[in-house]
Amino acid sequence: MLFHVEMTVKLPTDMPVEQATRIKATEKAYSQDLQHQGKWRHLWRIAGSYSNISIFDVKDNAELQELVSNLPLFPYMEINVKPLCRHPSSVRENDS
Repeated sequence: MLFHVEMTVKLPTDMPVEQATRIKATEKAYSQDLQHQGKWRHLWRIAGSYSNISIFDVKDNAELQELVSNLPLFPYMEINVKPLCRHPSSVRENDS
């Protein structure tokens, strides 16, 4: 199943820089591992904000919940999820 996931990070302003740097490094490694596995198919920054638009390709809602809730920045995120399905006018037969 494909999911459109928008994530906005809101770190506390009083979080120590060292802690934020450590969390971000752990987040980067985790997200890149999911990308290499093909579960996190696309990742785009939203210009001018600490937000991204991502496309996840996972088995079901439960797997998406598990992956997203294990993100190190999850406690500091606002997340919006939209399930996707193939559009009948799409020319890409294999993109489902």
